[in-house]
Amino acid sequence: MRAALLEEFGKPLSVHEVPAPVLGTGEVLVDVVAAPVLPYAAEVFRGDRNYQLTLPVVPGAGAVGRVRATGPDATRLAAGDWVLCDPVIRARDDARTPDITLQGLSARGEGGLVLQRYFGHGAYAEQLLLPTENAIPLGPIDPAEAGRWTALTLCLVPYGGLLAADLRPGETVLVSGATGNFGSTGVAVALAMGAACVVAPGRDEAALADLQRRFGARVRTVRLTGDGDTARLGAAAPGPIDVVLDLLPPSASTAPVRAAAMAVREYGRVVLMGGVGMLGGDDLALPYPWLMRNSVTVRGQWMAPRTANAGLIALARAGLLDLGQFAVTEFALDEIGAALDHAASGRTRFALTVVRP
Repeated sequence: MRAALLEEFGKPLSVHEVPAPVLGTGEVLVDVVAAPVLPYAAEVFRGDRNYQLTLPVVPGAGAVGRVRATGPDATRLAAGDWVLCDPVIRARDDARTPDITLQGLSARGEGGLVLQRYFGHGAYAEQLLLPTENAIPLGPIDPAEAGRWTALTLCLVPYGGLLAADLRPGETVLVSGATGNFGSTGVAVALAMGAACVVAPGRDEAALADLQRRFGARVRTVRLTGDGDTARLGAAAPGPIDVVLDLLPPSASTAPVRAAAMAVREYGRVVLMGGVGMLGGDDLALPYPWLMRNSVTVRGQWMAPRTANAGLIALARAGLLDLGQFAVTEFALDEIGAALDHAASGRTRFALTVVRP
């Protein structure tokens, strides 16, 4: 089969003929129809983000495709079914604290690297091998719209954070990093889940205005200045802020994270799932007395639980999460270099760069 290969960090991806995956028990083989390209993918492939990625590798995290074949233990999936390919692969021999690898992108710890040696090859290829539980039924879709359905792999990140926060319909959410790629999607997902209001902070006035235009009065935008931000975030909300979800990237400082977190109400919940601090810098300093006396819950969340996929698909199927708001630009596999450049330099909010192998 044909696949894009990363042979060494900093070297451009090149398309080669590589051996097709061999199907085993507990696995599904998928014909990849559309694979999303992350805006920061080129940074990973240059080695700038220091991700654990064993080379050479076929990169690409997540895809939409059709089942080619299933293992003997699959009872419902069948050849031809449309599936969402979840790149979050978990080891099966410790249900409580499983080792994890992000297929075609990164690993977590030594156990994640062990998983990566088997399931490491990602979606920039004609075929993709997955654990059976990572091939999530989509139901019938228009093949021409397969690229748009890859938006689910982007939405899954904030969806996992909001599930971790136990977001309930009618609550007020503050999305820290709301003008970014994951953050703007987080605004849409929070509203789809029934948030009464989303407070959306940022410094990009055009991006803030775009969020207001897209979602109307349920979104309250706040321009960050670095001075008195916590008070202004609280004042922007129609009532107490129940949930804060941080999705800021590694390039951000801890200051806006802290300002957002401390805007949460007494007994509120704060979920951290951005990249702040991953490239060094100050630690996040939240006051012990404030946390304790206000009974604030702070937790980290990496990606989403496996069960989240079906719920997210249901939101899209119901029209609560409108995938039509995502602009899609598609590239052939041979154009992988152009796809990476487009993802890095083009518009990222509500925009998808997609490879169609």
